[in-house]
Amino acid sequence: MSDTLRPTDPQSPQPGQPLLARIKRRSFFMYAGATAGATALVLAGCSKDNTTPTSTTTGNVSFGTGDASVLNYAYALEQLEAAFYAKVAALTASPLLAAEVPYFAKLATHEAIHRDFLRTAINRDFNGTIIPDLTPKFDSIDFTKRVKAAADTKLGILDAAKAFEDLGVAAYNGAAKLFKSAVYLGIAGQIVSVEARHAAYVRDLILPGSFATNEAGDTLGFDRQMTPTAVLAVAQTYVEQTLNGSTIGQ
Repeated sequence: MSDTLRPTDPQSPQPGQPLLARIKRRSFFMYAGATAGATALVLAGCSKDNTTPTSTTTGNVSFGTGDASVLNYAYALEQLEAAFYAKVAALTASPLLAAEVPYFAKLATHEAIHRDFLRTAINRDFNGTIIPDLTPKFDSIDFTKRVKAAADTKLGILDAAKAFEDLGVAAYNGAAKLFKSAVYLGIAGQIVSVEARHAAYVRDLILPGSFATNEAGDTLGFDRQMTPTAVLAVAQTYVEQTLNGSTIGQ
């Protein structure tokens, strides 16, 4: 595994140092208002502008190669999660319990920060390689239901949140070995720990005490790992574009 970082100018992050990245001004204040210890990302500052990827609702989305491809892979999943929680937060008649609504607003904040952080990191370190904005497809989720009933064909909000969080944790765990730079591996570790907290919280809402069942991990206390191919096969259900992850990590 190489420790070579891109780019190699003096401003580049070095192994063992946190990734210094610029994020949107709006997200900086969202971050500041969120739980202070949610992530330990160190911010060099915030800018008013950011490079915006091309948006398309059709076509094939390829993730590229090397560390850029792994970051794009994480960015795709964070886009998906952020879009889901933003839709939940925007509901005017939420089926969630009153006490759950503010916590889901925090989850929406975290995921938006993860999405914006990754977008900024890709644009800074691998300019021109970022994937397009994805178009979410949530027609398999019933946003009027807190939890799916036995006869329902669609997921409730908590069911979908559990699916997204479990998928995210397994994805980060499975992609860790694909990073060539220790810097990005460290950042991924900081994000996946937050995703695991989300997963535990949502699980306990569905079934108290189920935060660490064998479904999420194994009997030895390890969370699941999934390959990008397996993760994207699930994520494809919720995205309009066709996701092609065949070159991730190569």
